[in-house]
Amino acid sequence: MDELDRRILQALQDDFPLRRRPYEVMARRLEIPADQLWNGLQKLIAKGIIRRMGASLDSRKLGFCSTLAAISVKPDLIERAAAIVGQFPEVTHSYLRNDNFNIWFTIIANESKRIESILEQIRTSLSLESSQVLNVPMKRVFKLDARFNV
Repeated sequence: MDELDRRILQALQDDFPLRRRPYEVMARRLEIPADQLWNGLQKLIAKGIIRRMGASLDSRKLGFCSTLAAISVKPDLIERAAAIVGQFPEVTHSYLRNDNFNIWFTIIANESKRIESILEQIRTSLSLESSQVLNVPMKRVFKLDARFNV
């Protein structure tokens, strides 16, 4: 990454403009042409440095339920398990950990029964025991303003 890439990433994290043409506003702030900003973003996406851009909404304030979940699968089932977990639109993201519970993911749904249903479908699809599925619903919010130093 060069210095411009770093400036673009920092600007995306710090103060994304909620305007009709946000990239033009960002380009002006960065003092570069809008097409240079756009090309820089496309390069960062192509390299996998930027994987997703979007708003982060408070699902509770919108009336939704959420949970952190994990499953314990054998190494040879990881790819299949990840595909099954990822098929549900309510799963916001998942990641692999080097632990007994090795696939962790979050679920946001309209009600807790839907979360339970998703976890049961995952469990049965992978022939897991109940003890191999972990459901850790949120009790208290600790919101960190995580930013990447670039």
